[in-house]
Amino acid sequence: MQEPQPHGLLDGKTAVVTAAAGSGIGSAAARRMLAEGARVVISDRHERRLAETRAELAELGEVVAVPCDVTDDEQVRDMLETATAEFGQVDVVVNNAGLGGTASILEMTDEQWSKVVDITLGGTFRCTRAATQLFQRQGNPGVIVNNASVVGWRAQAGQAHYAAAKAGVMALTRCAAMDAAHLGVRINAVAPSLVMHDNLAKVTSEEMLSRLTEREAFGRSAEPWEVANVIVFLSSDYSTYLTGEVVSVSNQHP
Repeated sequence: MQEPQPHGLLDGKTAVVTAAAGSGIGSAAARRMLAEGARVVISDRHERRLAETRAELAELGEVVAVPCDVTDDEQVRDMLETATAEFGQVDVVVNNAGLGGTASILEMTDEQWSKVVDITLGGTFRCTRAATQLFQRQGNPGVIVNNASVVGWRAQAGQAHYAAAKAGVMALTRCAAMDAAHLGVRINAVAPSLVMHDNLAKVTSEEMLSRLTEREAFGRSAEPWEVANVIVFLSSDYSTYLTGEVVSVSNQHP
């Protein structure tokens, strides 16, 4: 599979992408947005990897890196203020930050539960709240795209904390979209299933990856840029009447 040629879908827009360091969906989204003409602010809590990713993306267009821990509301607001100061206005916020893990409900600790939920759901809430308030102050109908997951719909052993958090992201997306509709703000989400990248390969066994791949309709995992393409669509003017939706990027069968 090859990435499609860009069509200027985000010309003149400024996008903020959280958890964009490394090789996953966040960095792929930033890359596709730059290709489509956007100015991009990338953030991550891992400052070294963030700097490395910025250096890679800088060849594609205007990109600024801002360290941010989405569990800290002050850092979230500083990230958006920096983006506004750099580029004058923020048009799109992609809430990609999340934390996974595997633990049976029989053995899961309060700490494991709280950490996954606070980063994955709490972080999305903080960024959505701050972005919506920013759009209201700016007086522009901005766009928010949240990263959910198909495990928010389907059962998977060892994923109670992550699945609950991602199901929460879906519900947050739907309700926040109704809260923000009168401002002209659109809030949608993508729900990827199996997306292959370096971080996933490090924390998942080959046996598990094989089993998950068998569930996919195309018999393969998605490439990060394939999910990023849907994020670009939701961020663009091709989706101006779409809000409160969760788009599955999976092509999976039961």
